[in-house]
This record gives sequence, C-alpha cells and structure tokens, in this order.
Amino acid sequence: MDAQLKRGLIDICVLAAIRNEDSYGYRIIKIIKPYIEISESTLYPVLRRLEEAQMLSVYSVEHNGRLRKYYHINQAGIERLNAFSEEWKEITAIYNFVTKEASDE
Repeated sequence: MDAQLKRGLIDICVLAAIRNEDSYGYRIIKIIKPYIEISESTLYPVLRRLEEAQMLSVYSVEHNGRLRKYYHINQAGIERLNAFSEEWKEITAIYNFVTKEASDE
C-alpha cells in the first residue's frame, strides 16, 4: 500500500479507535491490528501528530503504580472522522470505476 495513503488511514483508524471510549497506546494497537498493521513505533508519532493538530487530548491515570497516558478524541478529531466518511464516498466511486474498467477488458 502507498505509504502516504497508509499514513492517512492509520490516523483515521486511531481516531476511530478512541471515538467511543478513551484509551491508551497498547489497547489502541489491539483495536486497530485486525484492520491495519501497526506497531508502537508507528503509533506514538501518530498520537503526537494528532495531539499537535488538536484532534485528541492526553491525560494520565495511575494504573498499577504507574502513570498510563489516555487519549481522548476532541471535536476536531470527530470532524476529521466525519470528513473521512464523506471522502470515502469519492474513493469508493473511483475504486468502482477502476475495477469496472479492468473487468470490461
């Protein structure tokens, strides 16, 4: 898969993973892994980028004597997910065009 496309999809997957419930890094990876391959070394820069873009916020909670960072989706993140849903309609139309052409030959 194209690296730029995958990067954008990972951002969307991270936002979707925390849409309904705040979560922490390891759990986000577990939620996303069935759909797209992601590692900790990929996830944490994405989380920082989304935080800088004000699409999510971070807070810490003590867990077993250690602080665990939790990520919460902000309004801008929700708006990005909604925009992606609209963009996906266009992507689907392009996909249908490309596969139709291939099957007609």
